[in-house]
Amino acid sequence: MRSLGFIYHQDYLKHNTGIGHPERSQRLEMLVQHLLGTPLWGTMSHLRPAPATVDLINLVHPERYISMIKVRCRQGEHVLDDGDTHVCKDSYDVALLAAGGVLQAIDEVMAGKITRAFCAVRPPGHHAESSTVMGFCLFNNVAIGARYAQRRYGAERIAIVDWDVHHGNGTQQIFYEDDSVFYVSLHQFPFYPGTGAAGERGTGRGEGFTMNCPMGAGSVEKDYIDAFQTHVLPALHRFQPHLLLISAGFDAHADDPLAGISLSEDSFGRMTEMLMEISAKYCNGRIVSVLEGGYNLKALARSVESHLKAMS
Repeated sequence: MRSLGFIYHQDYLKHNTGIGHPERSQRLEMLVQHLLGTPLWGTMSHLRPAPATVDLINLVHPERYISMIKVRCRQGEHVLDDGDTHVCKDSYDVALLAAGGVLQAIDEVMAGKITRAFCAVRPPGHHAESSTVMGFCLFNNVAIGARYAQRRYGAERIAIVDWDVHHGNGTQQIFYEDDSVFYVSLHQFPFYPGTGAAGERGTGRGEGFTMNCPMGAGSVEKDYIDAFQTHVLPALHRFQPHLLLISAGFDAHADDPLAGISLSEDSFGRMTEMLMEISAKYCNGRIVSVLEGGYNLKALARSVESHLKAMS
């Protein structure tokens, strides 16, 4: 059995965001081309996903929201929000396929066919709130995956670690009152989208089950490792998750054009190794990692390689 699965579909390239948009199909083209030239490619189990059904998207997003995205995409609209979430006629179907990639990864991991998986999907998802399109995101892929794992496999406690340089406001909003999903985010702050202060910790039953680690502009690897060791890892040990999901954005890389954090590709491997120890202790090694941001093509490809090496 191969321990690491790689989820990808060429139709992810059909989500056309237009000339000059940072979340473009070349991100995945470069990523796959780079990995093809590494020994990693032949060691992974390559999985081809199917689209998620609407009833599974509905675990997170109401039917009216799902229908709105479908209609507006198929009518040929190009922008779904105030300016940065660009779409084409195919985008609704591609978004279903992106969520479906995460669901397939969870199926494979929970069935024991693989131990860990990386989902090379687009459009990304962590800015999508339950009823709000935002930040390049249509459906919240990782949130849908968490709800699916709970419903289908009875996973009682799920941890989501989000190291995208932008705060995952959507994932936080979806689970803010929930004590069964522990959401952890390390992100540049203050920065887009404006959420993610340390005092945002959840509410009601969910109080204490959201952890934000705001990182100042210019933060380096040592700052992230310190945050992991001081805050993230102790909290995960207390929570003892049954499944670990990663919102794996790679735009905290020093070469990324959209932010001001100074990580290297090796930094992502080191953070992955620390999460591997958590998953080995509490999750039978199970990790599903889902691509979010990362907009310098070469830095993204190298960072994903480092992440996959650590997971393999």
